[in-house]
Amino acid sequence: MSKRRILSLWFPRLGAERLLRRQGQLCDQVFAVVEDLGQIQVLSSLSERASQEGLQKGQPWRDAQAMCPQLLTRLRNKQAEELFLKGLARWAGKFSPWISIEPTASLMLDITGCAHLFGGEVGMVEQIREDASNLGLSLSTGVADTPGAAWGLARYGGQGPQAQRTGDAIDQEARATRSRAAKRRYWERGGAAPKAINSAMLSSYLAPPGQTYSAIKSLPVAALRLEDTVIESLNRLGLRRIGDLSGQPRAAVARRFGKGLVEQLDKALGSIPEPISPLRQNPHFGVRMSLPDPIGLQEDMILALDRLLPRLCAHLRDQGRGLRKVQLQCFHTDYTVSHIDAALARPSDDKERIRPLLIMKLDEIDAGFGIDVIRIEATQTEALHATVPASQMALQNTLKNAPPPTAALDDLISRIGGRIGLENITRYHPADSHIPEKEYQNLAAAWSDPAPEWPELPQSRPILLWPPEPVNAPKERTMPREFKWRGRTLQTRRADGPERIAPEWWLDDPNWRSGVRDYWRVTCEQGDLLWLFYAHGAGLPKGWFCQGSFT
Repeated sequence: MSKRRILSLWFPRLGAERLLRRQGQLCDQVFAVVEDLGQIQVLSSLSERASQEGLQKGQPWRDAQAMCPQLLTRLRNKQAEELFLKGLARWAGKFSPWISIEPTASLMLDITGCAHLFGGEVGMVEQIREDASNLGLSLSTGVADTPGAAWGLARYGGQGPQAQRTGDAIDQEARATRSRAAKRRYWERGGAAPKAINSAMLSSYLAPPGQTYSAIKSLPVAALRLEDTVIESLNRLGLRRIGDLSGQPRAAVARRFGKGLVEQLDKALGSIPEPISPLRQNPHFGVRMSLPDPIGLQEDMILALDRLLPRLCAHLRDQGRGLRKVQLQCFHTDYTVSHIDAALARPSDDKERIRPLLIMKLDEIDAGFGIDVIRIEATQTEALHATVPASQMALQNTLKNAPPPTAALDDLISRIGGRIGLENITRYHPADSHIPEKEYQNLAAAWSDPAPEWPELPQSRPILLWPPEPVNAPKERTMPREFKWRGRTLQTRRADGPERIAPEWWLDDPNWRSGVRDYWRVTCEQGDLLWLFYAHGAGLPKGWFCQGSFT
């Protein structure tokens, strides 16, 4: 018998009820959240009154407006919904420390060893539902030994399998009965009609320990978290319940529907372990300002930055952290959010290094009807370590506020990176190789320190390097007096060399299959200063090649 117990919390009306909490006057209205899917707008979340009017999630907005003219809608803010769900995860932390956020507005809690603190599992679920009701949220819960079973009980507990009717039922085959066929509406062309959420579904279902199969065998196959196409195929074959599916030959099921179907069934039954990844408790560094009147001028936004940045930097300084990435969020009066992001080449808690990067991107924010809340959050931070040597500890207080030696260069990299991206700014570092094209490595400037002193080489290297290009010259080891390269005929004025370089015998480099090379620094009569080499020939024919230029 498994000792693990999992609780699934599903908020089916999260998007709509999040807005209803903020606007109390909408509670008595038929309300829905609309999501823009390219060329069509569909209902993303419904209030309870909207469900009672017969509206359905996934229904096109035009059809819903025709069915219910008094319908009020708001555009979906996916980012705000994710933040709201993270807030609910912090609220659920009072019941279990092991919480993960699942797709489609749900939380997964590992309540093993926690239920007795609330009077058992039934008492815990009752308190959770009471808290959710006080928050104005609809909630459906499921408790089982596995995350898959708890997920299915929370969404499909108490439901039987539904017929897969899309307008292609058997009673449409005969002409006499074709008039009784259900007309396929727009959202039904790809599968079954979306199911309405009623109050009877929003209840709690608890599977006793060790009785997972008995609790989920009567649930529809959709409770296994399958794709819609797989669910439709199973329903057409008459496999509508989990119990019907579990009795089929596994090899035949996996061959026809894929191995993923069998894995989901095993996860729900506990044959395959399914871990819960808890939320990472990152330190939060964010400040906000609520404005009495909406603003829209850039000068007002700069004044707001000057009020918020010192508070944010003080918070970072108290925790010994330096800001690496920052996000400025502007909440508009029409309940939309716009944001800009900036990154620093080095972590810092100095507002004078952060402020210019945000001001530079303020033009990207369209104030629209006005901004009433401004928020700044450090989305990525790093620890700031002391750079003063132990021998200079007496001078630590004096040098504490002094900028690092590379502060000017780091600020320049940050400013340029704000325009073209920090990943596009690179610097060269020496590499441990004697091969010319491998003597350096290209690193991102924002995530690397300046290169130390480069090692001294026996011979100078050209400024420009390119893949070896063939040179039309006699295939002799002595430097030719005249050769053709890139369609030009060049005469040798001076040749310094040779410098013999052998390939790395322990690596199979296709570019060095020509064997040992003798490099020459060639000064031409025409003024070209080239780097030529003679390949003695190994896996490839021997001959002369040009690989770089000193000018």
